Amino acid sequence: MDYLVLLGILIVIVDFALKLDAILIIFAAAIVTALVGGIGAPFVLAFGANPAVVGVLALTCGYCGTLLTPMAANFNIVPVALLEMKDRMGVIKNQILPALVMISVQIVYMLIAS
Repeated sequence: MDYLVLLGILIVIVDFALKLDAILIIFAAAIVTALVGGIGAPFVLAFGANPAVVGVLALTCGYCGTLLTPMAANFNIVPVALLEMKDRMGVIKNQILPALVMISVQIVYMLIAS
């Protein structure tokens, strides 16, 4: 049964991070709430994950994906314009490593805590 918890956690976190359900949504907070309440929490909780851990980490998992996409203009596009950067994706390129480290730590923490 543990492999099902692992599979469920990985599916939900990757979905949050890649915003697979939110191509047209701009802010992570808007869609992550719907994903956690409607899809993520029931799916992961059915396999025995800890509800407190799922609730705490779900929102930050969504923001890891926001750091890597131009969907969140206030994080990724506005700084490029204000700083007059030559590389349009410069901010996103600088956020890749922190986002990957954050999502990796969250996956490990969720597996340990559940």
